[in-house]
Amino acid sequence: MTIAEPKRPDLARELIARAQASTAHRAKRVRNQLDAVQLGQSRHADHANTKFLRRILAEHDWPGLRLVGTAGARAAWRIALHSDDDLCFQRAATRLLERAVQADDAFLHHWAHLHDRTLINSGREQEFGTQFFLRSDGIELCPLRAPESLDERRASVGLVPIAVALDAVRRRCAPDHRSEDVAATCGLADAA
Repeated sequence: MTIAEPKRPDLARELIARAQASTAHRAKRVRNQLDAVQLGQSRHADHANTKFLRRILAEHDWPGLRLVGTAGARAAWRIALHSDDDLCFQRAATRLLERAVQADDAFLHHWAHLHDRTLINSGREQEFGTQFFLRSDGIELCPLRAPESLDERRASVGLVPIAVALDAVRRRCAPDHRSEDVAATCGLADAA
């Protein structure tokens, strides 16, 4: 998929800035480095990001590769992943992202992550093994449908085998890891 200049670089910049700020807060939240006020500010930012993305979806459908470029589309996906407090919005975003994938305007693995996140947030089992819990004793895969065929389903959407993904998540969530991206792979994670 060849990506030209995005049609809306202004939207791309705003999506990227919002996703980066959210990632920084999430990394601190995972490490219990936020006080109560900062935790509230982080949750408020997630709500504001959801509201912003909702406006974009209403005006433009899914902000795909053609509209906001690769980095902007990734940022939109990350914001949708962290819209956990608005399940109806998350479901709608999943459907719009799926349509964008079908139109070759978004990445299939992004849809797989958002689909799993929406399933878990709905109290159902995930399909592709992209969502994890961060426990005091380590990383645990969220409930999963048909674990015996997981790697086949993962391969069908361009994801690495689950053993490789789990190893990567464990390394990124190690206490000595300094990356701000730790939040993207811990808790109900969007990495795999």
